[in-house]
Amino acid sequence: MTRRSVLQLIVIGAVAGALATVVALALPWLPHVASKEGERIDFVFWFVTWICIAVFAIVAAVLGTALLSFRVPLDDDQDGPPIHGHTKLEIWWTAIPAVLVTAISIVSAVVLAENGKATANPIRVNVYAQQFAWTFQYPGYKNVSLPNLYLEKGRSVELTLRSRDVIHSFWVPQFRQKQDLLPDQDTKLIITPTLTGEFPVICTELCGLGHAVMRTRAIVMTPDGFASYMTKATKPQKLSGLAIFAAQGCGSCHTLSAAKSSGVTGPDLDYLAAYAKRAGKPLDAFVRESILAPGAYIEPGCANTMPPNFKELIQPKQLDALVAYLVKNGTKTTAHKGCG
Repeated sequence: MTRRSVLQLIVIGAVAGALATVVALALPWLPHVASKEGERIDFVFWFVTWICIAVFAIVAAVLGTALLSFRVPLDDDQDGPPIHGHTKLEIWWTAIPAVLVTAISIVSAVVLAENGKATANPIRVNVYAQQFAWTFQYPGYKNVSLPNLYLEKGRSVELTLRSRDVIHSFWVPQFRQKQDLLPDQDTKLIITPTLTGEFPVICTELCGLGHAVMRTRAIVMTPDGFASYMTKATKPQKLSGLAIFAAQGCGSCHTLSAAKSSGVTGPDLDYLAAYAKRAGKPLDAFVRESILAPGAYIEPGCANTMPPNFKELIQPKQLDALVAYLVKNGTKTTAHKGCG
């Protein structure tokens, strides 16, 4: 190569690397990290990114130099000079990628192992997913079940995840980690929050018609705030139909003005009286049957996407409270809005 070609190689490589660096740093590729495990995952992400930028700069430099310095006229149909290979060059371009891939593998393995370790005395939470809601049960706090995931800053949580119907997937973008929930087997996930605040819990596995609305919140609190909240949550409380409605995720699929929910996957529950009249049944009996056997009556224009296992999930007293709440608030008898 001539001195000019070497200079072109350096300049093109520097420009390509600088442009790639600007793209990598200027765009908000990831939300702000809020867990120790996420910080380690981000390290792997940027470790791989810088390697890719370096490789991109080298490839762009070689291609650019080849196009600029080794062009031939368009009407030149002659064969180029014979090339018999370059053993040292072939060794280098085989050895360097092998070293880079090995480095990525080692770093990833170390991070994966570290992310599986919890701090002392972790919070243990059983996570249940069903179409289309989340339930978080705390064995260390009288098995209280909550519709949101409550966590303590700086203290690990060990999630045991299981689906009650189809495959779902748990993901909090700020925590970085993602884990599938399977119907017949438990999966595990360790999270150690580093920031207080509210973060979205999202299902990332297409799980049915209401998949897009299967969301809730992970709420990270200070140690004192978490202890105070769990003390209050575990106190015996009068059964509330609204609380049961929220805990079972009914609002993710149904509209009910009294609950300030606006789901459109299932029928509008403000019009339960109209549905019961159309089905030819008393309102109380109709609501109870619709919860326990959702396929018994399907409102025209709606699909039967309601889980069939609520009889196993809701205790009798909870069911009574929920039915009473829905009967009280689903009194509209005019033409209903139907499903979304």
